[in-house]
Amino acid sequence: MIARRLGWVALGGLVLLLPRLVYEGLALDILTWALFATALDILLGYTGLLSFGHAAFFGAGAYASGLLALRGSVPYPVNAVAGALVAGALSVPLLYLAVRRRGIYFAMITLAFAQMIYYIINEWRGLTGGENGVQGVPRVLVGGLDLSNLTMFYYVTVPLVAVGMWVCWRIVHSPFGRVLMAIRENEVRARSLGYPVDRYKLLSAVLSCTLSGFAGGIYVIAHRFVALETVHWITSGTVVMMVLLGGMETTLGPAVGAALVLLLRDILSTWTDAWGVATGAIFVAVILVFRRGIVGTLQQLMQSRLHAALESAPRRPDEATPVSR
Repeated sequence: MIARRLGWVALGGLVLLLPRLVYEGLALDILTWALFATALDILLGYTGLLSFGHAAFFGAGAYASGLLALRGSVPYPVNAVAGALVAGALSVPLLYLAVRRRGIYFAMITLAFAQMIYYIINEWRGLTGGENGVQGVPRVLVGGLDLSNLTMFYYVTVPLVAVGMWVCWRIVHSPFGRVLMAIRENEVRARSLGYPVDRYKLLSAVLSCTLSGFAGGIYVIAHRFVALETVHWITSGTVVMMVLLGGMETTLGPAVGAALVLLLRDILSTWTDAWGVATGAIFVAVILVFRRGIVGTLQQLMQSRLHAALESAPRRPDEATPVSR
């Protein structure tokens, strides 16, 4: 227990020192993508549904927040919360039918919906700017405080991301989350026990999309613009890679995967234009070594060693197993 608390304190210190370890823009990207990946893990790791269309909801939250800030003068973080609500509302009709399918069929349906959103945003140039995106988004805090300083914006954003991560953690560690894992393991048995499986899966998807939209809302205010690539399928593939790399169904796995992918992209892009190829090769190598992702494999290794240590520890006489007669 003490070691776990010390670990959380160390993690908090690392987050606070992050802008001094890397430049502020990269630190903010790590925060927002960590929240995005953790939100996807609710659907992928705990419900067992692979979505190739989560960029649609990340981008929808980003566009909604950016337009509210630019045209409605809505301050931060109210616009980010509004972006989350827009993404959540959008996910209900799109995923209502998708959750009735599993496996590759669910993944392809979500990809088709995402491509539809991509087409609408690209063609609705009067509102979204088409290929030019939404630019010149103001960065103003509630109360009129100007957040042009990126370091100040980072430290204002940290509590918001922390709340979003806590919500993700609370969802999957609640009785609701236990039902999601039961559905993932054996949907037929969960249905036979009387659980409304489709309703649980839809609610899981809506919560995941809402939190993804919240991450998108933070992302656009941090960058002060949103581009069309935000809703592209490559964005969906990138966040799936982050979750798999860090480890599904782990508390910090998606965040670790997000940080690793962004750091690799930033470092490799200074050496070569083919950083995507190098990142992909590293991803394949890591997955071959860490079958459950980096954090998942390390947790499994630590638990195995702890169990072995407990089994090999000498027992006191009063703890000896009684012999049945």
